[in-house]
Amino acid sequence: MSDVTGASTPSGDPTRDRLVAAAAQVFADKGYDGAGVQEIARRAGFTTGAIYGRFRGKAELLLAAIEAQSDSEFDQLFAEHNFQGNPTDIISRVGTHLVTEEFDSGQALLLEAFVAARREPEVAVMLRRVIEHRTENLTALIIEAQRTGGIDPDLDTLSIVRFCHAVALGFLLFGAIDLARPQPGPWEELIHRLVEAVADPTVAQAGDSGPSATDGAGPDGS
Repeated sequence: MSDVTGASTPSGDPTRDRLVAAAAQVFADKGYDGAGVQEIARRAGFTTGAIYGRFRGKAELLLAAIEAQSDSEFDQLFAEHNFQGNPTDIISRVGTHLVTEEFDSGQALLLEAFVAARREPEVAVMLRRVIEHRTENLTALIIEAQRTGGIDPDLDTLSIVRFCHAVALGFLLFGAIDLARPQPGPWEELIHRLVEAVADPTVAQAGDSGPSATDGAGPDGS
């Protein structure tokens, strides 16, 4: 058998893990259209029966490979940073992450999925499921930020979420052609200003109009 290993936590089914890891390699080498289930099975050291006993076809294998190669951004960021429950800090950190994260095999597979989705309705359905799952996590952060004043509650939540997705997917395309990305410092400043710009204005005004150290004091400061 070829030495095929996966990057994700084992599923409890070693055969499935080897098939998914082999699929990730074949998709990366040949693209979705050029990848064949026989080649995937051969690289994993099994017959195609092992694939069809666990997956309905190539589209499901692609989805499993994407999930196996992609770490949870939010789980990873929570593990690396102490956000102290501030959702806008998390959003800022996720935005900053875009210019420091290297284009890796998980991103390459995601790009393959978008290309395949134009011609394969089944891939499009599965890709929407992946994105909507990530939408749930980001939507929860936006809603919490709106509740606490970090984001203006009058702004449409889905519009904010889709804007974040559009920026992230743009960087996915940049990575595919190795387009130069901004330096982290200037990019962080831009993200910080964008987050400030969508803050609840009533909360900001309340902070600005709060009592000063001399409120209530007489002319002599007493």
